[in-house]
Amino acid sequence: MAKKRRFDTTNHVARIFCEAVQAVLQTATDSKITFAPTIQKVPSISMKPDIGCFVQFNGDYSGLFIMNLSEKAALELYRRSMLHMGLPEEDLAADYTSDDVVNCIGEMINQIIGKARSMVEAEFGLTASNNQPKAITISTAITLSIATTLERPQCRRLSFKTQDNNPFYVEMNLEQTEFIQLFPADSSKLNVQQDIDQMIEGDDPIDDDSTNADDVDIDALLEEYS
Repeated sequence: MAKKRRFDTTNHVARIFCEAVQAVLQTATDSKITFAPTIQKVPSISMKPDIGCFVQFNGDYSGLFIMNLSEKAALELYRRSMLHMGLPEEDLAADYTSDDVVNCIGEMINQIIGKARSMVEAEFGLTASNNQPKAITISTAITLSIATTLERPQCRRLSFKTQDNNPFYVEMNLEQTEFIQLFPADSSKLNVQQDIDQMIEGDDPIDDDSTNADDVDIDALLEEYS
């Protein structure tokens, strides 16, 4: 029998989230994103100025993900992302309270949580879903706490820097759980959405005779993974 692998689950998932944040933001902004090698254990997590964004995830494991950005960090990520997409600089917002900036950060968080969930699934075979991320501007005079139904959540703070050395932070909690891996996850049954997207785009690596979107039997594909 294969030896069971035990993990310091909260810290391991925190590291996965670090890697997801870095991968998504570097791709979106075409810039360097770094994170501190030290994870902080904290008693609670909250949204802080100048922009806070949160998303809850539930399923085989449950928790809450928060990203807190200063004005400078938010504007840098927004501007680099828009410029990377080809928008002219004169059309970009200059105020971090602009809806364009807030919505851009919210979309980045949506991509990050999706990336992190897929990484957890690939490694452990565990799945979760999330609600729509919410990003808001926050006054320097307040900090918002978010209530969850988790009992005795394990909380961590992760520190990042943009290419221009503007700091921002991820705060996350995870239900009290332990991942004990009996054997490696079956990667052939993972990333169903990726396979669906490939077939719809006519870029399925398994079949050289790629079909277009009108020929895809989505129901059959989903049944294969059920």
